Amino acid sequence: MPDTGLLDAEAASEAVLGVSRSATGRRWVWREADARTGLAIAQRLEVPELVGRLLAARGVGVELAQDFLEPRLRALMPDPSCLRDMDPAAERLAKAVRAGEHVAIFADYDADGACAGALMTKVLRDLGARATHYVPDRIKEGYGPNAPAIAALCEAGATLVVCVDCGIAAHQALEAARGRADVVVLDHHKAEGPPPAVLATVNPNRLDCDSGLRTLCAGAVCFMAAVALHRTLRRSGFFEGRAEPPLLDLLDLVAIATVCDVMPLTGLNRALVSQGLRVMARRGRPGVAALLEVAGVKDIPTAHSLGFGLGPRINASGRIGESDLALRLLLETDPLEARAMAERLDTTNRRRQEVEAEVMGTALSMAEQAVAAGHPVLLICGEGWHPGVVGIVAGRVKEKFNRPTLVAGVSNGLAKGSGRSVPGIDLGAAIIAARQAGLLETGGGHAMAAGFGFRAEKREALQAFLNERLARASELPDAAALVVEGTLSVAAASAALAEQVGRLAPFGTGNEEPVFALRRARVVRADRVGKEGATIRMFLEGEGGGRLKAVCFRAKEGPLAELLLGARGMPLHLCGTLRAESWNGEVSTCLHVQDAAPA
Repeated sequence: MPDTGLLDAEAASEAVLGVSRSATGRRWVWREADARTGLAIAQRLEVPELVGRLLAARGVGVELAQDFLEPRLRALMPDPSCLRDMDPAAERLAKAVRAGEHVAIFADYDADGACAGALMTKVLRDLGARATHYVPDRIKEGYGPNAPAIAALCEAGATLVVCVDCGIAAHQALEAARGRADVVVLDHHKAEGPPPAVLATVNPNRLDCDSGLRTLCAGAVCFMAAVALHRTLRRSGFFEGRAEPPLLDLLDLVAIATVCDVMPLTGLNRALVSQGLRVMARRGRPGVAALLEVAGVKDIPTAHSLGFGLGPRINASGRIGESDLALRLLLETDPLEARAMAERLDTTNRRRQEVEAEVMGTALSMAEQAVAAGHPVLLICGEGWHPGVVGIVAGRVKEKFNRPTLVAGVSNGLAKGSGRSVPGIDLGAAIIAARQAGLLETGGGHAMAAGFGFRAEKREALQAFLNERLARASELPDAAALVVEGTLSVAAASAALAEQVGRLAPFGTGNEEPVFALRRARVVRADRVGKEGATIRMFLEGEGGGRLKAVCFRAKEGPLAELLLGARGMPLHLCGTLRAESWNGEVSTCLHVQDAAPA
């Protein structure tokens, strides 16, 4: 097979380079691609055949290929009115703006909630409304609206309460506003049944919404609400004689929310994130600019920068710090104050990492026992575990064992936690079903992530319910297969090739960064760098010539680290992503290693 070749379906059953069990225990498998479609895309768009075949492998047809490579809101943005209840929501927001009402934004404490809350607050303030925000305390109040908080917002003078990234299941809590304030919900979580009895509930995942926009995060729903609000005000003549605030400048917040809430980067989401990254590159929002600085993002931001640099710091606010600190940072206009707040978030994130490490070891040990016992779903609980880190722990355990994973901390007989799933297993629906069955006190989410709470004595019954509901997870391999796009020699891993691959960015869920297998590379030098030596830096040579720089992150210990550091010139097959790097005007290539196997 030639370098950068992709296989058709008939050859896809073969393991890549014969690797059926790598250093991380994974089988390397081919991503299927229709070569004819790839060639047709390349010819139609006048792009290299590799780009065409990578697009075809992602299910992109000839007609949609241009929009995928150059996603434009003008082409992909639907009419916001396609979302059920959007029109009455926009009318009520417009009424509040025209009357100068006090609008209270009730936001969730994660990155999507912080960005959605900051977006709606800024939109309303820019239009002259009095907008305040409220973020509940994860420990004291838990997720979503609660009656005392809603009542307090009404007592403070709010005549309109807007719930963002929450509210779809808060039927009882929102009753506290009845007769005192109208309520609009802007959410995206799965619905259990009818929406709350409020003025408007905009949620692409409510059961009676046929918008087809189920993959939007709350930040994107709020952006569409802002577009609908501006349109409503424009039609009423509100902007006659006054400047209309630019809405596209808000897309940096939408990009952060979309990437950090692990939404698929396809269709409309792809356009929102692509444009949002361009907005962010200007560093015009002091809070985001400060976050980029403390996260060490010096180059043009990418989706990777958001997911691994900004996201953890924003989320740290709600996990173990001041619940509204991230939202306030995103609204901050003073660069010096923004820098101070970003540094506090950075400190909070380091503390979160320490708390997470205390839980992780025990959780992994318990997960191993659960896997050995044959559970298709891993339900792990620990007394006193901090609820702010259980979601991250669940994600890491899920990655290691390739099973839907729920992790909870137990206090006073009540377990509260978060779950993370694998592709194809809808965890959110299972959690809602468990709640309806009386096994959970609270619970909700979406396909890949969920939150829940239950009485500790119901743990065994909950485990049995989830095992039955998600039984097909038992058919998953012990480690997720590593999907490979093609093979390369060291000499073929050029900067030009990396730049071609980069045309498919932004990468993320639904548009994974292409992984290539490097044949028979020799590690001529390897050393540890970075914090606590957790990154391995390497220089590779190919048997047929060529040199290449490579790095492997999160390689503090384990079989992969041992193989890379102990290779001593032994030929290895390496798998990873190929990235172009610019330094002093020169472009070079670096392989970001994800896996390896002896050649």
